[in-house]
Amino acid sequence: MSKSLRRVEEAARQSGLDIRIMRMPEVTRTAEEAARACGCSVERIVKSLIFQGAESGDLVLVLLNGADRLELARTREWFGEALERADPKRVRAETGFAIGGVAPIGHKAPIRVWMDASLLDHARVWAAAGAPNAVFEVSPRDLQRACGAGLFRPD
Repeated sequence: MSKSLRRVEEAARQSGLDIRIMRMPEVTRTAEEAARACGCSVERIVKSLIFQGAESGDLVLVLLNGADRLELARTREWFGEALERADPKRVRAETGFAIGGVAPIGHKAPIRVWMDASLLDHARVWAAAGAPNAVFEVSPRDLQRACGAGLFRPD
């Protein structure tokens, strides 16, 4: 098991999450690929999107319903700061994950997290586990608690 997956497992254990990381035979980088691999609707996929604050420069993790897109023009309204794309090398260096496999937990350093409130409409959701083909299933309320996510509604 890779260091990234072990970090996710350890973070889950420390936060009281009972998860089982599954390695899929195919890549699950996109929400559509993950939904096919997990056998669920795309709305039950948690997209882990990393941005940086336009003013602060801090990394921000946005957990988004797999069927939605984040409107960058509205991020100041939702998060109190405009967000912009983060450099993939910086994401890997500071979170320990490559884009396409960013997990919502297990980052190398603390990160501010926001969660799409529509994910709470589901009993279980699927999130990336630290590799492009690794996922785990979890209660969205437990996930919110484990990563200390604030809620927003992107509609």
